Amino acid sequence: MSLFERYLSLWVALAMAGGVALGHLAPGLVAGLAALEYASVNLPVAVLIWAMVYPMMVAVDFDSLRHIGDRPKGLILTLGVNWLVKPFTMAGLGVLFFEVVFADLIAPEDAQAYLAGVILLGAAPCTAMVFVWSQLVRGDATYTLVQVSVNDVVMVFAFAPIVAFLLGVTDISVPWETLLLSVALYVVIPLAAGILTRRALVAGVRGPAADARVAAFTARVKPASVAGLIVTVLLLFAFQGGTILDRPLVIALIAVPLLIQTYGIFAVSYLAAWAWRVPFPVAAPCALIGTSNFFELAVAVAISLFGLQSGAALATVVGVLVEVPVMLSLVAFANATRNRFPA
Repeated sequence: MSLFERYLSLWVALAMAGGVALGHLAPGLVAGLAALEYASVNLPVAVLIWAMVYPMMVAVDFDSLRHIGDRPKGLILTLGVNWLVKPFTMAGLGVLFFEVVFADLIAPEDAQAYLAGVILLGAAPCTAMVFVWSQLVRGDATYTLVQVSVNDVVMVFAFAPIVAFLLGVTDISVPWETLLLSVALYVVIPLAAGILTRRALVAGVRGPAADARVAAFTARVKPASVAGLIVTVLLLFAFQGGTILDRPLVIALIAVPLLIQTYGIFAVSYLAAWAWRVPFPVAAPCALIGTSNFFELAVAVAISLFGLQSGAALATVVGVLVEVPVMLSLVAFANATRNRFPA
């Protein structure tokens, strides 16, 4: 690993602090960047996510997609954890902490708003950022793509009913334009660019020579991927810098169930993959997909349903605050335990 990658946690921490400072010192600039959006999808963030995801897409060997059915365990774990476990454990933890443990610290109406926000996070499994985490654990690029693609298809049909059920309403309005546009921007466009690039790289060569060309290219562009992650974190924290500075205690309280949920879901997924003897390049991304959140969608839906200044929107922002450093710690843990899995 390069020096930059080895100390990635430090750069992310500095980006978080720099983002908060930028939001405080240059609110006009940050407001202008935040306004560059369509259907609640921020376009500068979308471009940065392209930079993160693109190297992973180039590494995908599409000729091997037909063999994915030979290894169904990873898909079964991904779908089971994301849709049968995670939304409900997140709702249960939200009720436990906001209505019981923190009852004396949070007003009942605020507790309900924060609960709605964490439910939105729990019902929105990660899409784009999974490719970054998979790359950091040297996961199977092809299998990760299939896991994310299947998960996105399920999300189109399952997100609204699960959220409606957990929130106790029947006429919830989900911004489908935001959902579909996010998938297109964060998955489809980088995937198309990756296909074209890989075809150009391997034109006229086969076998190890083709693999060597792809590996050399992805090694050259990988720094751009990591830099995209850093700048994305900086922008997200710049957008929410004022909120983070104004309400530190509330943010700490919201972070508690989110932290327990994140580490708990990872433990369930990772141990299940280990017990089922799933190979590490499939097992690690599988656990990380269930652990991470599609926070872009959760934030957009919270704002659409409850308003920009709502407690629900604040809770989804705290999800962004918690996610990156926690996911980096899980990536480090996964890499340290790689040899525990079958070859």
